[in-house]
Amino acid sequence: MKLDLSGKVAVVTGSSRGIGAGIVKTLAEQGAKVVVNHRSSPDGAAEVVAAVKGAGGEAIAIQADVSQSSEAQRLIKETVDTYGQIDILVNNAGTTRDTLLMTMKDEDWDLVLKTNLSSTYYCCKAVMRPMMKKRSGRIINITSVVGLAGQAGQTNYAASKAGIIGFTKSLAKEVGSRNITVNAVAPGFVPTALTEVLPEAMMQSVIANTPLGRLGTVEEIANAVLFLASDEAAFITGQVLTVDGGLVMQ
Repeated sequence: MKLDLSGKVAVVTGSSRGIGAGIVKTLAEQGAKVVVNHRSSPDGAAEVVAAVKGAGGEAIAIQADVSQSSEAQRLIKETVDTYGQIDILVNNAGTTRDTLLMTMKDEDWDLVLKTNLSSTYYCCKAVMRPMMKKRSGRIINITSVVGLAGQAGQTNYAASKAGIIGFTKSLAKEVGSRNITVNAVAPGFVPTALTEVLPEAMMQSVIANTPLGRLGTVEEIANAVLFLASDEAAFITGQVLTVDGGLVMQ
C-alpha cells in the first residue's frame, strides 16, 4: 500500500536533525512538499532540504523559534504564503534538561515546557484558520513513552509530553467536525542527539526491558507519522500510537 501525499503541504517543527529530519524525508518521499523548521540550525536544515531535493522531492527551510507565539504564527504564514495551503502539521520540536526535581532550576522547567508543550499549542493554534477554512487537515504531535510511564530525572520532560497527550485528545474533539484529525506518536528510545547523552547502563536496561530486544529507528517513527498523515488514517483521531518495541504497554 502506497501512502500517497502528492499535492499535500507539510510542516515539521524541529526537523533539522534526528526524528524530525527523518519525518521530513519520509513525507517528501511520498510526494508531500515539506517545510523544514529549525530554531538555530541553518546548516542542518539546509542538509535536510538538499537530501529531499536530491531524492527528487520538494522542501524549503524556515527558521522560527516555535516556543514563541509570534514565531509559530510566522512559520505557518510563510508556509501558506509559499504554497497556498497547509495540510499536515507535525509538532516535533523538543528538548531536555534532565535532573532530579530537587536540583532542577526553574529556568530548566520553563524551557522544556515552552519548547515541547507550548510550541505544540502555538503551532496548532496558528494552523486552525487555514485548516478549518479548507475543512481538512492532519495534525500529529510527537510525545514520548516518558509521558506515559514517567522517568526519574525527567519530571519536566514527562510533564511536557504527558501534556501533549491531553492536548491532543482535547483538540481532536474540538476540530473533528471540520475533518481535521489530531493524533500523537509516542516514540520509545531511538538513537538521536537527545538520547546519546543517557548513561550506557540505562540504555542497556531499556533494551533488556523491551520485548523486541532493541532500540527503535528514526525510520520506524517516521513511518508511523506517515500513516497518520495519510488519507488511509482518515477515521483515526485522538489516539496515541506508541512505537516503542513494547517497552510501555497500556
